[in-house]
Amino acid sequence: MHLPSHGRYDYSGLPRRPVYDWPNGRRLAVYLGLNLEHFAFGEGLGAELGPGGPQPDVRNFSWRDYGNRVGAWRLLELLDALRLPASVIVNASLYGYCPELLAAFRDRGDEMVGHGRTNSERQGVLDEEEERRLIVESTAMLARHEGRPPAGWLGPWISQSRVTPDLLKETGYRYMLDWAMDDQPVWTATRAGPLLAVPYPQELNDIPAIVARHMGAEAFADMIVDNFDEMREQAATAPLVMGIALHAYIVGQPYRLRHLRRALAHIAAAGDIWITRAGAIAAHVDRLPRGTLPEAPPWPAPAS
Repeated sequence: MHLPSHGRYDYSGLPRRPVYDWPNGRRLAVYLGLNLEHFAFGEGLGAELGPGGPQPDVRNFSWRDYGNRVGAWRLLELLDALRLPASVIVNASLYGYCPELLAAFRDRGDEMVGHGRTNSERQGVLDEEEERRLIVESTAMLARHEGRPPAGWLGPWISQSRVTPDLLKETGYRYMLDWAMDDQPVWTATRAGPLLAVPYPQELNDIPAIVARHMGAEAFADMIVDNFDEMREQAATAPLVMGIALHAYIVGQPYRLRHLRRALAHIAAAGDIWITRAGAIAAHVDRLPRGTLPEAPPWPAPAS
């Protein structure tokens, strides 16, 4: 029985793969994916604190904008205090809206990850040329301000069409964060050659946890700690990646920030892990001998 397949990667059970190390013999890599997002006023998509009303939906728009005006700055202070790096996942339109915020993260040496133009739109519903334009435009904006194009991409709303990986590879991306099927990086097939999928969390993610499942701030922090402690033990037998997905307008709220500080301090105090950025994980994997990770399957995928 053959079901429709994406053909991007083959099945591979984690315990059957080769074992390798992260730098300095570490086995657990941890990175923070901090989403900085910009939304159109009076139209388009956006996470909702409560049910949205007719546009302009001032309540939800201003709640989201709190992240750029206040929450992100508080998170920056927290990261500085704990000496934690970040992968900053950036809507390109923020360079025109609050360039000083992005400059503050740039000055820390943080990585900028492409995240489309705005989170008011999904790319997966566009035709191929329109989607290519979205990727090229937002990539060019990051490259202009950061001095180099981003290595990684996360689609707005984690939205992909059937050709998104191909377009990302053709635009020069080295890795994507959209596919959440593993605890290790996975080579995926595209029509332009292999593209790495770095694990990005859908569970340790404040939008599905707090907005969708209505989890409290303390419970979300506990989930981070429990996930970290469990993966730290599991990593004794295989190298693993633990990402934590954060949004400034959610965990930047003061009562959530206090619990997040507790969870991140627990991670920062561990001495046997690699606290890093998603791009550094991708670069390390790219230097491993061929065959360390399962190879991407041939592309195009053969007909089943």
